Amino acid sequence: MNERDDQLFEAELQRLVPAQAPARLMARLSAAIPQPPTLRPQPSSLNSQPLWWLLLRWLAPAAAAATLVAGLLFWWTKVPLGAPHDKPVTVARQAAPKADAVEIDRQLVALFDAVAQLPNGQPVRFRCREWTDEVVFRDPARGLIIESRTPRLEVVPVRFETY
Repeated sequence: MNERDDQLFEAELQRLVPAQAPARLMARLSAAIPQPPTLRPQPSSLNSQPLWWLLLRWLAPAAAAATLVAGLLFWWTKVPLGAPHDKPVTVARQAAPKADAVEIDRQLVALFDAVAQLPNGQPVRFRCREWTDEVVFRDPARGLIIESRTPRLEVVPVRFETY
């Protein structure tokens, strides 16, 4: 089918009128729809409870929170903040590693061109490069080696000549 045949077929479909459903089917469908239940007014639960019960519902959690706060304040006043140590702790200070032995390397992994179409229909070409950046830090005095590899994608639009 070509585009003209599609348009003719669509026009013919739009002119068609759907057939009516049989009356027996419509009666069965309307009988199968559940009716919404009637709502009866519920007695209020607040009116049925005594006043002392309503107050207890609010005062019990407040009393528990107040007891917890009082207990924490009592504990903080009895426990010393900084307990003295029996022997002093010595911390060995090491010299910071020097950043003299640093290697930086870039490796080209892939190079390719891609062609796309802008929303206005104009074609555009992209030059894509995949790189791997690597940084290696060595401290032979400590036997320390830190290595970091990061993949990177570089996309550059290139002018695409059209005539």
